[in-house]
Formats: sequence, structure tokens, C-alpha cells
Amino acid sequence: MCTDELGPVTPRTFAPAPGWSADGHRIKAPLEYSRGDDKVWIYGALRVRDGKEITRCAAARNSKNYIELLKDIEADNPTGDIFIITDNLSSHNSLETRTWLVDHPRIQHIFIPKGACWLNLQEGWWRLFRRDAFAGQSFANAHEIERAMSVATAQLNHRAKPWIWGRPPKTRRHLHRLFSYRL
Repeated sequence: MCTDELGPVTPRTFAPAPGWSADGHRIKAPLEYSRGDDKVWIYGALRVRDGKEITRCAAARNSKNYIELLKDIEADNPTGDIFIITDNLSSHNSLETRTWLVDHPRIQHIFIPKGACWLNLQEGWWRLFRRDAFAGQSFANAHEIERAMSVATAQLNHRAKPWIWGRPPKTRRHLHRLFSYRL
């Protein structure tokens, strides 16, 4: 499992814009992140072997909410060891989290090196999630954000497949181009 948090998503403070453009396409707008009082954090865990994701909303990014994600992961994987590959966020390695992990020996944390976020496969999933859940959207409150999260997670889980880090193998056609001679 790879875990991570998506930055805060702030509900709108203005009337929503029309949802569709004149030519029938969804309006695309960049995501706006801000540090307001009313924000929602989205936690997620990617099960690499089948591409399924667990997500949850929280009002704060702290150890308590991270432990709730770990409980969801444990419930979704009832047997065997669970290896959590995560970044070095303080809530992932806090005393509260480490104390909780002592009572749950099946879960083992593996921390990626600092400055190597590209090693975390969860980051690629967040890119797909942002596109499906938030692109062109404006949310009035935290409940709308949670609903968009649930719908996007269900849609992505429906078409999920195992995640593989790296590029796909080169085709025979590529080799043919490499070794063909031109006279």
C-alpha cells in the first residue's frame, strides 16, 4: 500500500459557474489551494497489486486522522502482512502513530527517502483523482467535496489494474528501428 494526503480543498465562497461550455464540454479550471479556515484534507491508500484505492476526508492533517486511514487499510486487508510505503510527514511517524502500530504488528511502515516523491506510486493515482474529482468543479461545502471524492474513487476503482512503476517494455518495432540500415 502507498499512502499520501492530497492538499486542502477549499469550498467556494461565491455562486457556482455554469458547469458546461457552449460546445458541450466540461469547463476546465485549475485547482486553487488556499489556507482558509474551512478546508478538507483527503487521505488515500493505493493497493498496488490490484490498483484499488481507499480514500477518506478529514478536517485536519494529523496523527488521529492518519490512524483512521490505517484502520481502514487494515479492515480492507483482513489477512497477511501489510507494508505501508509512505512519505516522511510528521503524522506518519508521530509517537501516537508509532504507539498505535505497536498494537497492530501486521502493519509495517516503509518510508521513502526525502526528496524522492516520484518513488511513491500514490502520487500518480492523485493525478488521475484530481482530474476526475476536481477538474472544473466548484464546491459549496465539505459534504460536496466528500461526495466528489467518493464518486471519483468508485469510478477509478471500477477500472483499476495493478500499478507498475516505470515505463512499459519497448516493442519489437522499436528494436527494428534501432537496427535497420538505410542504404
